[in-house]
Amino acid sequence: MIKKNRFLFLFPPDFCSVSWKSAIRNAKCEILVGALLFALCLPAQAQEPKKVPRIGYLSASSLSAQSARIEAFREGLRELGYVDGKNIVIELRFGEGKSEPQIAELAVKDRLPAIYDSGGYVEVGGLTSYAASITDLYRRVATYVDKILKGTKPGDLPVEQPTKFEFIINLKAAKQVGLTIPPNVLARADRVIK
Repeated sequence: MIKKNRFLFLFPPDFCSVSWKSAIRNAKCEILVGALLFALCLPAQAQEPKKVPRIGYLSASSLSAQSARIEAFREGLRELGYVDGKNIVIELRFGEGKSEPQIAELAVKDRLPAIYDSGGYVEVGGLTSYAASITDLYRRVATYVDKILKGTKPGDLPVEQPTKFEFIINLKAAKQVGLTIPPNVLARADRVIK
């Protein structure tokens, strides 16, 4: 079977030799050689390389603060058949912001027991948080990315509610604000930072 864009030209050894006396044959030879050169000069219709989707991730915080979330997102993509660097590219950019530690520090300094909407505050010194599991949300974001890459319009995707929540307590912060957390409350926490 001859493949498209593959050419094979066979000429007898003396096809265009000067020993030919006939002007017609010389003209045919010139036309054939000209057609051959023209055909070889046409641009090849090679298959274009497949475009790899690129996802940008921007965060005001640091990579270390976002590492679990990013890994959850990557895990979700892997479960859907994506491999970072092969059939998808994820570019990460961080602002290395300090807003979470500053807010948590002010609350502890003024001995204000505070509950936050993100576990990130508790990890940097805040007292407690009860919020949707960010790592679970990031894992589920991969499903949205998959659907968009397969052609679904973002506006056609349903809005989903979180299904997994985390209750985190920081015992060091509790001590600094003068609170004793009851054992039954500690038992209900998903994570306790000591």
